[in-house]
This record gives sequence, structure tokens and C-alpha cells, in this order.
Amino acid sequence: MDLTDIDDPFLQASLRLHHGMRHHGPGSAETTRLLLSLAGPLPPRPRVADLGCGSGAATLVLAEETDAAEITAVDIYEPFLGELRDAAASAGIGDRIRTEARSIDDLAYPDGAFDLVWSEGAAYNIGFDSALRQWRRLLAPGGALVVTECGWTTDRPAPQAREFWDEMYPLRSTAENVAAATAAGYTVEAVYLLPDRDWFDEYYTVLERRVAAIDPGDEAMVRAGAAQQREIDLRRAHGGDYGYAGYVLRRRS
Repeated sequence: MDLTDIDDPFLQASLRLHHGMRHHGPGSAETTRLLLSLAGPLPPRPRVADLGCGSGAATLVLAEETDAAEITAVDIYEPFLGELRDAAASAGIGDRIRTEARSIDDLAYPDGAFDLVWSEGAAYNIGFDSALRQWRRLLAPGGALVVTECGWTTDRPAPQAREFWDEMYPLRSTAENVAAATAAGYTVEAVYLLPDRDWFDEYYTVLERRVAAIDPGDEAMVRAGAAQQREIDLRRAHGGDYGYAGYVLRRRS
């Protein structure tokens, strides 16, 4: 899928706003490395998939930090995959990353195809529970799933934060997500709350500069920029009420 396949001008504009950005959500190379270390030892030459990879910030780190012969990088939006291929070629690891343009809930891979399934900031597109359920079969026995998901970090979020997330993507607590993972057939190896810098250093700070530079005559971009700015402002005001957590999950037999 590319922009010509999208009929919604607002969605087109939102995607255009993220073109060329390393991160399309909270995260960092440091966090990817930490979560990878928490996932424990991998088999020699592990089979790795990065689902909802965007332009591949995590994919590139996984390629550098593992002995995987090839990483399967999946995203529905072809322009982001093109950015990943360019970055991988520049880093001299283009032959180690295979990109596939498909939805993360349409994965025609055999059961047990991967030793490590990775997904940062993408599971919400199909829902956390659905991701847990659909992706479990992809793991080889004892394989690990590392997935990040936004959730409440307080029992009493501010009304503004509650209103925003109830409209965008209703959040649950970390404990509720851990319970969901356990019920879906995983052992929860670790939970790591992403630091605030992962929201701003390579994501919101870059995105906010792009919003400020939007042509005021581009109506769709103005709307998309306003939505992004609302999200950024909410984080500044009430960021202590919610956060992304990385869940390191091991498939139970």
C-alpha cells in the first residue's frame, strides 16, 4: 500500500508527516537493545520477524545485535519499507533484511516460523489481545515475543488523558496487559516502561518541528498536524499518567 491506495486525505497527510522519520512512535535504539537483552539467549542464527516495522528503526538494531541470517520486516505501507531498504543498504546489511508489504494480521507464515517476533508501537493497529493471539503460533517452541503497548501508569488518570485515549485507543493497566498475555499462553519474562526521552528525543521533537513547518494552505496537513500537536501537548501535560511498556513474552508449550 502507498499513498495512491489511500482515499482518506487525513490519513494520507498523517503518513506524509512521518515520511523520512526514523521513529514513528516512542522508542530508541537503547530501548530496543535493552528489550533484546531481556529476551534472553537466542538460538544460533535465529529466525526473526519485525511486525509493523515502519521505516525500520528497530529492524536495523536487531540486524546489528543478532546473528540472524535474515530478518523479515513487515509493514503495510510500502514507502516506509522503501526507507528501510535504503537505510539497510547504506549500512551494508541490505542482504540481511527482507521486507514484506502486508498487514500484521495477515501473516501467511507457517507455525513456528520464528524464534523471535518483535513489534514496537504497532500492535494497537489490530489490538493487543488480537496480536497476542495471532502471533503466538508464529513462535517456535520456547520462542519469544517482544511487543510494546501503551497503557495507564496510574489508577486515576487526568480527565483530559482519559478522554483522549478513550477516543483514540482505550488503554489498560500494565497488570491487565500482563494478565492478558498470561491468558493467551505466554510466560511474562519482563516488563519495561519506556523512559520519557523515548517519546521526545527521536519522535515528538522531530514531529513537532514538522508540524510547525506545515503549509497553512494544505488543509489536510493542517488537520493532521493539529491532531499530532494535541497528542504532543497531552504528553507534556499528563505524561505521567500513561506510557509505553515493553513486554518480553515467552511462548509456553
